[in-house]
Amino acid sequence: MNPVSYQRASSLSEAVQMAETSRLLGGGTNLVDLMRKGVEQPSRLTDVTALSAAIEETGSGGLLIGAAARNSTVAAHPLVRTRYPMLSRAILAGASAQVRNMATVGGNLMQRTRCLYFADVAGSRCNKREPGTGCDAAGGFDRYHAILGASSACTATHPSDMCVALAALDASVRIAGPAGERTVPLVDFHRLPGDRPDLETVLELGEVIETIEIPASPFAARSGYRKVRDRASYAFALVSVASGLTLREGRIDEARIAFGGVAPKPWRAHRAEAALRGAVPSAEAFMAAAALELADAAPLAGNAFKIELAKRTLSAVLTDLTGDDR
Repeated sequence: MNPVSYQRASSLSEAVQMAETSRLLGGGTNLVDLMRKGVEQPSRLTDVTALSAAIEETGSGGLLIGAAARNSTVAAHPLVRTRYPMLSRAILAGASAQVRNMATVGGNLMQRTRCLYFADVAGSRCNKREPGTGCDAAGGFDRYHAILGASSACTATHPSDMCVALAALDASVRIAGPAGERTVPLVDFHRLPGDRPDLETVLELGEVIETIEIPASPFAARSGYRKVRDRASYAFALVSVASGLTLREGRIDEARIAFGGVAPKPWRAHRAEAALRGAVPSAEAFMAAAALELADAAPLAGNAFKIELAKRTLSAVLTDLTGDDR
């Protein structure tokens, strides 16, 4: 058994200081699970649940969410439900009610992949867990793996539902560290694997997630989230889509789209968004935009179905969002 010391940060500055020599603990719904499996073996944990859990409207009409806010609290918040329905739906699509009651927003951003080989310490090689050892997912069971953004070193997908919605909402992450504060767009917070899949985010040593900011959004009110999975609940996405849009004179004025379950990070669909700008809503236009986004998809032996599934899921979401105006 690996001995672990525990300490609690009472302020952001204290958390930054402690983060240089310890792992940060929020709700523990991912980290503690990985510790039980032997994937994570920290010698010191710093509890950061005393940090800000506030959910507040910004002066510009956006929303500021403290990193210690519980997922269930965010999903149920009136401002989230009315102004950012895709975020509420994405959170409610993830995990169980008990996990959502424990998990924090900051922890959700930091959760690690659910790849079977990553979790199999005793029997599998994994470049994400131990860089340079190889990847047993290559040529193995790859049904749940990435078709976009992967590399020869790692094809694991990012598991979060919440982060997919945040990517579509142009959210940003405020980070505090030894060098001060900085803000990173959510779409740039997670890294693609390249040849270093163990480096999953842009956080540097001693840095702590402080808040998530979502800007005021004209398309967020008309938005949705759909998750396709192997069973109706408590399963990670094969494909998920978060999308919002605005219409003007019968055409799509602006669209925001992000995919989950298809890449090592929440995948912002910039090509599809550009293709839909100015288009008349139709199944043909939706499928064409999806095909353009997925043109560079590189499926594995067991997950080629994700390409067509992603196209059809995006088309279904957009059809729902434009149904009353078509």
